[in-house]
Amino acid sequence: MMAFEFRSGASESVTRRAAVAVLVSACWPAQTAWSADSAGNPQVAALFRKGGCVALMRHAETDPGVGDPPEFKLDDCRTQRNLSAAGQQDARRIGAWFRRNKLKPRAVLSSAWCRCKDTADLAFGQHTVWPALSSVFNDRAQLPDQSETVRKALAAVPRQQFEVWVTHQVNITAVTGQGIGMGEIFIVDGQGTLLARTRLMS
Repeated sequence: MMAFEFRSGASESVTRRAAVAVLVSACWPAQTAWSADSAGNPQVAALFRKGGCVALMRHAETDPGVGDPPEFKLDDCRTQRNLSAAGQQDARRIGAWFRRNKLKPRAVLSSAWCRCKDTADLAFGQHTVWPALSSVFNDRAQLPDQSETVRKALAAVPRQQFEVWVTHQVNITAVTGQGIGMGEIFIVDGQGTLLARTRLMS
């Protein structure tokens, strides 16, 4: 079952990892989202059909750990923290929901990290690496520039079309000011307003 959650004025505790990202986003306008249970699915589909929005998706569930192993290599998935079996299943489930609702993204952009690329491929069968979505876990100095690039790109998504951007928690928190779970999606409009959030439920 795919559960969609719309919140209004909701606050969410932010992990220690996200603290820096929240400070960076302090000057970004406060976000508002609706609140509903899985009955909100048609409303979410309507947002995508209206377009002019992006599904900011955190990669699906991974094997236990934080960040990546020491001396990991970006071009070698075996050296990184990767999707767990449950995460792979969740990614496929997300893709099935989009197909069932006949919703096709204009583009599927991804971080260069394997857990993001794999999430995109399992859900949508494609991805294009976009450096602005890549992890800044080990180099937070890049975060302000990357976040500004993301915000500018949001405004360029045409009406009646939407895109999916698969990235990391710190990156999403920097743009929205809110924490996000693995496999969760924030729907954001061209002004950076958080319209809705969705989580896959077992």
